[in-house]
Amino acid sequence: MLIDHLSQQLQQRRALGLERVRRIAEGPCRPDLPVSWPGTNADAATDASQPMLAFCSNDYLGLAAHPAVVEALAEGARRWGAGSGASHLVCGHGRAHERLEQALAGWLAPLWPEGARVLGFGTGYLANLALMTALGDARTTLFTDRLNHASLIDGAQLARAEVRRYPHNRVDRLESMLLECATPLKLIVTDGVFSMDGDLAPLDRLLALAERHDAWLVVDDAHGLGVLGEAGRGSLAHFGLRGRRLILMGTLGKAFGVAGAFVMADPVIVEWLLQTARPGIYTTAAPPALAEATLASLEIIRGPEGDARRAALQARIRQLREGLAALLAAHPGCGWSLPESATAIQPLLIGDNHRAAALAERLHQAGLWVPAIRPPTVPEGTARLRITLSAAHRPEEVARLLAVLGQALQDPAGGPR
Repeated sequence: MLIDHLSQQLQQRRALGLERVRRIAEGPCRPDLPVSWPGTNADAATDASQPMLAFCSNDYLGLAAHPAVVEALAEGARRWGAGSGASHLVCGHGRAHERLEQALAGWLAPLWPEGARVLGFGTGYLANLALMTALGDARTTLFTDRLNHASLIDGAQLARAEVRRYPHNRVDRLESMLLECATPLKLIVTDGVFSMDGDLAPLDRLLALAERHDAWLVVDDAHGLGVLGEAGRGSLAHFGLRGRRLILMGTLGKAFGVAGAFVMADPVIVEWLLQTARPGIYTTAAPPALAEATLASLEIIRGPEGDARRAALQARIRQLREGLAALLAAHPGCGWSLPESATAIQPLLIGDNHRAAALAERLHQAGLWVPAIRPPTVPEGTARLRITLSAAHRPEEVARLLAVLGQALQDPAGGPR
């Protein structure tokens, strides 16, 4: 019976320390966030909200509740209404959508030596499914990094292409695979910033490989766009890259603080996606008010305030890493580790699923919201706290997180061992 089977599977997940729980945010996305959580059954009332200090959102520049972005959203709803009414190819593509695509193309134009075009999507997941399935036909091989985001993995599985996965950031192994490839079309597919480790793909070396082996480089820059590079143009700008063989996917719900995604590439590639990509054709267009809010966010990101927010974020990253390094040096046998990451994503590796969940719960009891990330999202034995920082975090808030982690290391009963 289905219910019995699923109940057993759920019990096994709990026993392995893999159960996921939703909490309920009771306010706008910002570091000081009131949170509640459901009762023990569907009919139970929720507990009273508890003020939390959140280190878990992808709102890297603190724009999700920015007054100018919020006002643009409200004004957009007053002007265009609440919804788009249909897919982009029916009647849902409005003037606000068109303006946003053109503005993004203008902002990112320095990354392409020739003209490139932007196509909007409702989410990054949809955009990656569209890329993989529309470009991955029977004449194509997709070369994908083993730590790519789930949307790229799922898209590759749905594509009709041959799929070859190379070890994480191993350019030498990738080149060997390219030399062996017999298909006429080749796509190298990678995250720009990897979402669970916070490290960067070697995009300069990957683009050189693409040019040398007549391939194209697909970059999912969900976690780099707005944060890295000149004017926040992302991971490609961080490496100073410019090339016709680039295909960029960027999301608008992280550093931009709104929602949605886009693909930017050679106009022929974008037109092919417009004509054939099912995740774009057969879904309702995002509300045009979101496009208006995103235009306001883009103005901030590419201007002086964006520069100031990126500088503030880098200061918080340095503060956290220096503090964690000092804690780990003082407790060399604790079993925790801090991988290299220069981005807003800072993983504190714990290893065991139960220990990671227990540490997250200890932080929760201290009023800190830091999620424990466990398999299958990350490889077995690498359960971690995924600490994400924002320009909106204050120095004293990062210091508070470090203090509670330090207490956990000093407490034999509640520490990492």
